[in-house]
Amino acid sequence: MKYMLLVYADEHLLTPAERDDCYEKSSQLARDIHSSGHYLDASPLHLTSSATSVRVRDNKRLVTDGPFAETREQLGGYYLINAENLDDAIAIAERIPAARWGTIEVRPVMEISGLPSE
Repeated sequence: MKYMLLVYADEHLLTPAERDDCYEKSSQLARDIHSSGHYLDASPLHLTSSATSVRVRDNKRLVTDGPFAETREQLGGYYLINAENLDDAIAIAERIPAARWGTIEVRPVMEISGLPSE
């Protein structure tokens, strides 16, 4: 089963050096889970200041700068993995460096027909 591991943390918590160290450790984790056959994709996201939100209301598009909601933690990146079950997905999620200061949301990916395949 596919799981999305969403990485939430305060994007201003780390210094630039700490952020670089986190990227290095996260890349190593991606290589580790790739070698175990669990890896599908992973990437950090740019800061929320670069985000754009799009909504359509009454058939009119509304485009605003920034993320959808103000929160203490922001979506900072993701891992898309294959795991046998939720326990396996959680075991991988706890290895994500940002789990030490943020939150990792583990969600199963719904597989529906009609989507393009690789």
